[in-house]
Amino acid sequence: MLKKNPLAEVFGHPTDDQSADAKRCRTRRLCPFNNKVPNCTKAKAKDPLGVCSIYENGSVAITCPVRFRQGWRILEDAADFFFPKGTKWTSLMEVRLKDKNGQSAGNIDLVLVAYDDKERITDFGALEVQAVYISGNVREPFAKYMEDPSKPFDWPEGSDYPRPDYLSSSRKRLLPQLLYKGGILHTWGKKQAVALQSGFFATLPPLPEVAPKEAEIAWLLYDLRRAKARDGFMIAMNRIAYTGFHPAYNTPQNLDHLLRWR
Repeated sequence: MLKKNPLAEVFGHPTDDQSADAKRCRTRRLCPFNNKVPNCTKAKAKDPLGVCSIYENGSVAITCPVRFRQGWRILEDAADFFFPKGTKWTSLMEVRLKDKNGQSAGNIDLVLVAYDDKERITDFGALEVQAVYISGNVREPFAKYMEDPSKPFDWPEGSDYPRPDYLSSSRKRLLPQLLYKGGILHTWGKKQAVALQSGFFATLPPLPEVAPKEAEIAWLLYDLRRAKARDGFMIAMNRIAYTGFHPAYNTPQNLDHLLRWR
């Protein structure tokens, strides 16, 4: 059976990285990408699944939303869309959103808040971050790799080999969130941004793009790039796609079409 390595990054470092910092992060289960605590907490706090990204046909797919926080580039790019140049702003994490009945509509990943010289809030925008779900079993190859990260690693490619699952990621997570939480924000007249990989965006139903000044949503499309074998992967902007809050989302018939789209 063909063998290859499905794991691109573990605890923030490429799986072939044997530097002192990489070993430290693996030993202590650390997250270098601005998690809410120093340690990785993915899946289980005491036994985290420290896989940040996996390989996909020669490219790298981000599988943990915290991975997008490297250097907080996503906040700067979102702020450039939300606010005029020179605006003072800060950010809040995991902000609870309520509907018109006061019921929870879920949490917004990141809210950017603009304020004036007297520290009064003048505006805000919402940033959602979406990594891709994994089909197959990633826990077993992760556990095997962690037994001895110093050795070259591969894994038998079979039916449970870990792969990105873009369809489930969009149908079960991204589109429902945009329709529900995004609908509330749209009613309030607030701009929204979505950070995801360019490959993920390419699997979505086509969305008509508009000029930046006319946009209600900015799709911040990133990829992971590695300049040299001894370097880690760096998050890099691919492009920004500007759209309206798609009017077709507002009918049950078209909602059903989007959630069933392949």
